[in-house]
This record gives sequence, C-alpha cells and structure tokens, in this order.
Amino acid sequence: MNDRGRPQPMKPPAKALVTLAKFAVSVGILVFLLSPQNLSSLKADLLAVRLDMLALALLLLFAQTFVLCHRWILILRAMNVPLGWLPGWRILMVSNFFNQVLPAGGDAVRIWMLRRHGVQWSPTISSIVSDRFVALLALGAVILAGMPFLLPRVGDNSLLLAIIVVLGSACLGLIALLTLDRWPSGIIAAPPVRLVQLAMLVRAPLAAEGRGTLIATAVIIHLITVAACYVLAIGFSAPLSALDAFVLVPLVILSSAVPISIGGWGVREGAMVAALGLAGIASDKALAISVLLGLGGLIVGLLGGLVWQVAPERANLSGDQARAVAERTDAASI
Repeated sequence: MNDRGRPQPMKPPAKALVTLAKFAVSVGILVFLLSPQNLSSLKADLLAVRLDMLALALLLLFAQTFVLCHRWILILRAMNVPLGWLPGWRILMVSNFFNQVLPAGGDAVRIWMLRRHGVQWSPTISSIVSDRFVALLALGAVILAGMPFLLPRVGDNSLLLAIIVVLGSACLGLIALLTLDRWPSGIIAAPPVRLVQLAMLVRAPLAAEGRGTLIATAVIIHLITVAACYVLAIGFSAPLSALDAFVLVPLVILSSAVPISIGGWGVREGAMVAALGLAGIASDKALAISVLLGLGGLIVGLLGGLVWQVAPERANLSGDQARAVAERTDAASI
C-alpha cells in the first residue's frame, strides 16, 4: 500500500508464485487420487457413462449460465447499473472462457467488457465481489438446509466443527454487512475508506427490495450443480440418492470455491471422493463424477470462446489495456 493508502497491484513474480502454488495443489491432489489402479478404473468409468445422462448434465451446466447472468444483472440493477440481458450473458460467457485458459483472467475481462458499456470502476468491481458474496451466502443457506440430514452421516467431529465454523462465520459476516450503516462512526472510520465504500456497495443488492429474488436465484444456481452431479451419478450407475446429492454436493462446491487450486481441480475431486463416501459411493465412481463435472464446466467455458470471437468488445481490447485492467483487479482484491 502506498503513501496515499491505495492498494498496489500484485507484482508479476508474486502472481507467478501464487499461480505455481495453485497448480502444484491441483496436480498434487490429482496424483494422490489417481493411483495406477484408480486411473484404470477411472478410464473404464468415463467410457461407460450413459451418454444421455452426460448430455443432460452438460445441458444443465449450460442452462446454469443463464441463471448466473440473471443473478449478476439483479446485482447490477441494485447498484443502479443498467445492463441489457444479452450483453450481460455475453460478458459472463466470455469471462468463463478466460477463467478456463487464464488464472483469474475471467474477472479482468469481465471488468473490461463492462467498462466498455460505460460502467464506472467502483460498481464494476463491486458487482463482481458482491456476486461472489451472494453465491457464498446462498451456498451457506443450502448447506444449512441440509444440516439435519448431514449430521447423522458425519462421524468426524473435526469435519463437523469446520462446517459449523464456516457457516457461523458466514452468518456473522452477513449480519455485519447488513447492519454496516448502523455502526458507530468511530468503528466505521477505523478501516480504510475504500474498504468501507466497497462494503457499502456490496451490501446494496442485499438491502434492495428484490433481495429475495436474488437469493432464490443464487440458490437455484447451486441446485443446478447438485442436479448435474446427481444426473452424472445415474449415468455411472452410482447409488446416489437425490437427498444425498442435496446434502453432500454443496460441501464439494464450498471446498472447490477455496482459491488454492487452478479452477478447483484437485480440491473438487478430493472433496467429492470424501463427501460421496459418506453416502457409500465408491471412490472411483465419485472421482469419475467429479472429473466429468469439471470437464462439463470446461466445455461450457470453451463455448464462451466462441462468444468471444463475435463479441463487439473484443476489437477494443489491446494487450496493454488487458494488463491495466488485471492490475486494477489485483489492487481491488487486496
């Protein structure tokens, strides 16, 4: 942070080290899971999956992009940012594509494309931060709804404690954010001004009249992922019930959301094997479900590459401008 209190962007060597560490985590976990025996079993499972269930899972993941777009549009509207639905979906698809080919590249591109529509820096970055926060909030609600069914399945007290701590922290964070305008001025003045301003913008969608629709949309997005896993389990003839999928898959989503790997790879697979193991699903089946779920997201992301080829904003993005946007994104995330 410089003398004026402005956050500085992450230096290139530091960014490279972070990316390398994430890559090591992904590869390390996958190597641990994919022993020679597991690799042979995984190959056999992937080739034996029912194509109709695979197609349905891909369709669900593609349909999810429209709901993701709607959630983001609702957040932008709460921040008084007018954006058409079609441009919003196009921006979202392109950002998904760059998330697949560049670490954290999707956010920089989404910010740039939104800036090309005349949106200022502050609401642009805040909408993305708020989008993630709402997603986490909705995920916490889904996990909380499944807790009565999860408790009998979890024999490890440390795992149960970790889940409770995460949910409790999310609830406290939500309460703090919603009551931010009622805090004493002395407490609000303690953090950096930019941080307080960002928090006020992030809370705007949760304080707006349509917050119920926003949360419902965010919950539906997670339920679509749950449904995709359930469909893939059917395709692999794995004995996963709809209730088990509802209770266990959100834990996998939460684990893979932790930014310690590339695109959640490795962490998602390890979490899927552990979570579905609570339902009696063999590790090879759980691993196959997770791998196809990741590949399905990759396929949908690559479709965003096709959208990028025809996006009107593409002609206006130079290399120097992309790097400038990425630096602003790094600075805002600190």
